[in-house]
Amino acid sequence: MNLILVGYRGSGKSTVGSILAERMARRFVDLDRVVSEKAGKPIRAIFTEEGEEGFRRREREALLGIRKSKNSVVALGGGVLLNPENRPLIRRLGKVVWLQAPAVVLWSRIRNDPETLNGRPDLTAAGGLQEIEALLAEREPTYRAVAHHAVNTVSSTPEVVAESIELWFRAGDGGKD
Repeated sequence: MNLILVGYRGSGKSTVGSILAERMARRFVDLDRVVSEKAGKPIRAIFTEEGEEGFRRREREALLGIRKSKNSVVALGGGVLLNPENRPLIRRLGKVVWLQAPAVVLWSRIRNDPETLNGRPDLTAAGGLQEIEALLAEREPTYRAVAHHAVNTVSSTPEVVAESIELWFRAGDGGKD
């Protein structure tokens, strides 16, 4: 069974996911990286050249491409749940964990990570903290509806977050391969 990480940009999906994969001796799949590699260009360039619609199409194709993955840790892009057709597919992929943090924390993390800050486009005209607050308000009900489990990533290190997710996963039927 796969372990699927969802949450807003900056919530720790890629960092925690790679730690989890190593701890659990599983393959790590970062869907944004899959999209970028398949396109042969960074996500920001995809948005610039094809718009959000083009990126979301590529994201859906990448998601369909990993649907037969087994025993992987998968970090999904923050907006992959926007497409209602993706939600049941994501739940069928494995156990879904929502990584949570308040907007101000996410904005701080994004500002302090040059790869995220420069590699991802603004999704609204406002950008910055205003964008994060607005998109979180829009997306949180969907994250909540899809997730089997939620973890607050504010006051713990990525290693501690990964350990808590692994313990939860192994305690349930998710640990059975």
